[in-house]
Amino acid sequence: MISVEEARARILKDLRRLPAEQIALPQALGRVLAEDLAARRTQPPRDVSAMDGYALRAADAAEAGATLSIAGEVPAGASHERPLAAGECVRIFTGAPLPQGADSVIIQEDAERSADGASVRFAEAASLGKWVRKAGLDFAQGDVLLTAGRRLTARDVGMAAAMNRPWLSVVRKPRVAILATGDEIAMPGDPVGPNQIVSSNGPALAAAVAAAGGEPILLGVAEDDRDSLSRLAAGAVGADLLVTTGGASVGDHDLVAEVLGESGLDLDFWKIAMRPGKPLMFGRLGATPMIGLPGNPVSTLVCFLIFVRPALMALAGDEAGAQGPATEPVRLGEALPENDRRQDYLRARFERDSAGNPAVFAFSRQDSSMLSRLAAAECLIVRAPQAPAAKVGDLVEIIRFPDDF
Repeated sequence: MISVEEARARILKDLRRLPAEQIALPQALGRVLAEDLAARRTQPPRDVSAMDGYALRAADAAEAGATLSIAGEVPAGASHERPLAAGECVRIFTGAPLPQGADSVIIQEDAERSADGASVRFAEAASLGKWVRKAGLDFAQGDVLLTAGRRLTARDVGMAAAMNRPWLSVVRKPRVAILATGDEIAMPGDPVGPNQIVSSNGPALAAAVAAAGGEPILLGVAEDDRDSLSRLAAGAVGADLLVTTGGASVGDHDLVAEVLGESGLDLDFWKIAMRPGKPLMFGRLGATPMIGLPGNPVSTLVCFLIFVRPALMALAGDEAGAQGPATEPVRLGEALPENDRRQDYLRARFERDSAGNPAVFAFSRQDSSMLSRLAAAECLIVRAPQAPAAKVGDLVEIIRFPDDF
């Protein structure tokens, strides 16, 4: 058996970023930029008012009580075309450009307009540059504000729009072929025989792939015979990654390595020193990387988080995500026994300990078939091989589940 770290490194070693494609800005959420993005304009393009009020020359209202004539009005989206003369001001609204010669704004709360509307008296003195957003305050034309390899958030989409970039070059979504195996598996909604279970792995993996920015391709469920497995696996041609679930262990009906080997699978490794997920395999089926996940649903999804998700991030050009899930230290709420030679990933939840402090509690039963425990969990407690017993209050490393996992 090899370590988790070695297994992930060997999976990622030869994965390369996929080619770029151009998409419209509204489709950019969650995509990874293929190239740096520079602003096409300066924002704001001119000095603009930060408040509703009056734009003026600070020298004309150096003291409280100054009265100036009103030369015009400038709403957002308009402008005052001629320069301000001495003793003049303009009524201005938030976001409107300052007229030439104006260098400050007095807010409307500190102004009293005359009965005829021709002049205004200011209760406060002007301060040079006050309530003025200078041209380029936010960014300047040519500034690189979003860099290649960034997975775009809603904030980033807004940023790109403000930069006047309606089309973006992003990394193509990884296409992931998903093949479940086993005579005991029935698809959700299909008749379920007395000795069968409903397949959760295929739908769960498809959802996890989509959440990670990939494009899932469900190949179906292969029966435990060579022809069925070989026929359905052929549907992975053209995919960027093949993920199988089940059939990776050592039973008489675990045929994935053998059958795909006859189709050209070059097996890199099989068996990892981890729990859950020991019977995981990796290789290449022709040009397509292949990750064979265990069949138990908890093992399938934990291994997805540890190995498949980082692989998808690498294919998408997301270097940070390709490093694997981050860990963080949290206080333990219940004692844990010493660990054996496999790295353990314990399903756990956050609660308050007896003193009222936040702590993490592992579920008492960690059976890899219990999907209900995984669905209720908020994190995984990571226990290194041969970790000593941990007592209440000790710091343990955890992996928080992503919100979309």
